[in-house]
Amino acid sequence: MICPLIKPRALCAFAVNKNNQMDFIREHARGIVLQVFVQPRASKDMIVGPHGDRLKIKVAALPVDGQANKRCIQFLAKCLSVPRSSLQIISGQNSRNKSILIKSEQKPPSATTEEYTNLKQKINQLIEQSA
Repeated sequence: MICPLIKPRALCAFAVNKNNQMDFIREHARGIVLQVFVQPRASKDMIVGPHGDRLKIKVAALPVDGQANKRCIQFLAKCLSVPRSSLQIISGQNSRNKSILIKSEQKPPSATTEEYTNLKQKINQLIEQSA
């Protein structure tokens, strides 16, 4: 199901590459990195869906004194059922384009494969729910 909030023009850049993988999720040495586009001052917090090569997230907080960043972390932690302490903005503190590290609970890099798959499934479910 396609989210009605996604404009048809944005669908041509739908964030799935040739290998049928989401471009906004990447494996990292310390866990998984989620590339997001945050839109502050929204009417409510929600995951909209793909936005180019990023995942678009709307938050109701203002972009002042890091309020939108804090709300984004809180919202993602709730949606992904992970502790807030496992999420960290590694780039884009003062930008709408952010890279958020989801720290892996398991140290070996091969262990992140299952976490990676589970994360993709959760995000797909959240996108479908927002539709």
